[in-house]
Amino acid sequence: MEDITQNFGTLYYPTSALVFYQSKEQIEDNYVEHFDMDKNGNPINAHPLTEREAKVLAKSLAVNTKKEKRREFLNPKGILATNILHINPSENASVIWFTKSGKRNLFFSGNLEIPNGIGEVPALLWFATERNLTVFALANNRRPTENTLLFYAPFFNVYENGNVCMGTVDVDIKKSASLEEFTQKWEDYFFNSYFSHLMNGHNPINGNCLNLWKELIGTGNKFPNKVLKKSNKTLKNLLK
Repeated sequence: MEDITQNFGTLYYPTSALVFYQSKEQIEDNYVEHFDMDKNGNPINAHPLTEREAKVLAKSLAVNTKKEKRREFLNPKGILATNILHINPSENASVIWFTKSGKRNLFFSGNLEIPNGIGEVPALLWFATERNLTVFALANNRRPTENTLLFYAPFFNVYENGNVCMGTVDVDIKKSASLEEFTQKWEDYFFNSYFSHLMNGHNPINGNCLNLWKELIGTGNKFPNKVLKKSNKTLKNLLK
């Protein structure tokens, strides 16, 4: 006979058991009894669940709950949307997606003297982890490829490398967030925060960024793609 137990994967052996008792009185009372298990899997040594054993149980349940939520993280709710370009579900999870040009409600700090309101933004490429967001602009609404050239995102609060300064925004991405929740949450964080200043003197467009948004907010004007400034990156650079 051949021993094939090594092919079974992880084997688990019973080490203890809990029995929950509940009274039938008008005011219910509960009691938990703890059993050890002998080598044959039979319950022995019955005793009330101790505080130490309860803490071990609580810790085990917390770990299992965390693992379960992690398995749900970045799972799509349905068919994968066509704007999703890349998903990395590992410990350092990340998603790359793009959005087409269109009107967005934008907010600006008072020092810029730009009114809050609706303005058209170009097509954008988004790269996000659980804590950080990177944004670039795209020349058109076509689905990008690895060799698609990226342009600087034409906004305040974005560094030259594309990283977004979130300021005082409290980023809270749940460990159980679906793919759709994850991407929508990051877009909301970005567009619902206040644009306030250029980062380290980086001008993200060919021209004056302040005047650009003054001309776009509330006017219905289309975003002039000619002002987009080329970066030295392609989508492939973000996949490394």
